[in-house]
Amino acid sequence: MTEKLSPEARSDALAELSGWREVEGRDAITRSFVFKDFNEAFGFMTRVALVAEKMNHHPEWFNVYRTVEVVLSTHDAGGLSDLDIRLARKMDALAQG
Repeated sequence: MTEKLSPEARSDALAELSGWREVEGRDAITRSFVFKDFNEAFGFMTRVALVAEKMNHHPEWFNVYRTVEVVLSTHDAGGLSDLDIRLARKMDALAQG
């Protein structure tokens, strides 16, 4: 079972992630990705979905036109875990093309 990050590990991880922030009132992180248009946003979501499925770790997300809002938290761990940080890094890389 995946374990929650310690406060120190969480702080270190967030310092390395650009654009991600903690969700107020919840043990999770969030980021908004904005693309040129819906096609790019949906393509990003499709690429992330393939990665997430391989990791067996799925994001909470919401899409409107060119914006994708993401929340990451590991439900089995009861909060933020290394899986979330790894997926956030992969999402950042995919968003850059």
